[in-house]
Amino acid sequence: MNDYFKSVILQKTGASSLVEKDMIQELWSGYGKIIRVALEDSTLESVVIKHVQLPRHHHHPRGWNTNIGHQRKLKSYEVETTWYKQYSRSSMARLPKCLAIERYQDEVLIVLEDLDKAGFPLRKHKVEWQDIDSCLKWLAQFHASYLGIVPNGLWEVGTYWHLNTRPQELEVLEDTALKNAAAAIDKQLNNCKFQTFVHGDSKLANFCFSENGQVAGVDFQYVGGGCGMKDVAYFIGSCLHESDCERMEPKILDTYFNHLNKALGENNEALENEWRPLYRVAWADFHRFLKGWSPGHWKINSYSERITSEVIKNL
Repeated sequence: MNDYFKSVILQKTGASSLVEKDMIQELWSGYGKIIRVALEDSTLESVVIKHVQLPRHHHHPRGWNTNIGHQRKLKSYEVETTWYKQYSRSSMARLPKCLAIERYQDEVLIVLEDLDKAGFPLRKHKVEWQDIDSCLKWLAQFHASYLGIVPNGLWEVGTYWHLNTRPQELEVLEDTALKNAAAAIDKQLNNCKFQTFVHGDSKLANFCFSENGQVAGVDFQYVGGGCGMKDVAYFIGSCLHESDCERMEPKILDTYFNHLNKALGENNEALENEWRPLYRVAWADFHRFLKGWSPGHWKINSYSERITSEVIKNL
């Protein structure tokens, strides 16, 4: 980390010195890293740093090394800084407090609260129903916080798989029926009356759990406008096998809308009547991206195929 960024961290935290302690993860395709920094003589024991550095050589794990992908990633970091500057404080859903955002040449520094120290030290790879319930509550609170707000400075349409940002994946998609229906599926989601902010990458790995089952969410590069069902469908697909996705679908939706109505402080029947059928449309939308991006992916299963066929038939 450059000396200027180190000085910013010391100034914002009141620390006398810092040590780069843990590398939490590298950012996708070599665009930087997320690290935990230990502090001396500060009220904070540590902070988490998102340090974005443009790679000299683009490297994508699945071979999508293109200018389109590069520009999409650049915008995603612009979106995240705007999110923390302008919108994050309005969230009912728990997320890390942002302590500083700085730019230096081609690098970006985001200084965040360390959620481990704030009481959310657990990361889960397998979930029980209580964990799913807690994440659905988080999503409901998040969506309720931004219902009807225009996402200025964010993605106009949230999620990292949004059709307009994925022309190459659509081009190589071999499922002709899905390819032909992609624009209509996208339109159904974008044209719904009730719009909110979607997290845009609400996989299980982006939730931090407390010992008592509470959750906090991280990673806001793909926040933007949209139907909340996108987040719900994507989250469920990230943590349940296909048989459970199908068996638990009614319970999942009932639970989400129960939490949403509580967060809104009222039963919004018009919203629920519009969004509930869009759950499967959102599922088909992600399925379209996945089949073009990684045709052999484990998430491509019979449940997703059946749902997508049904959605296409009902367009």
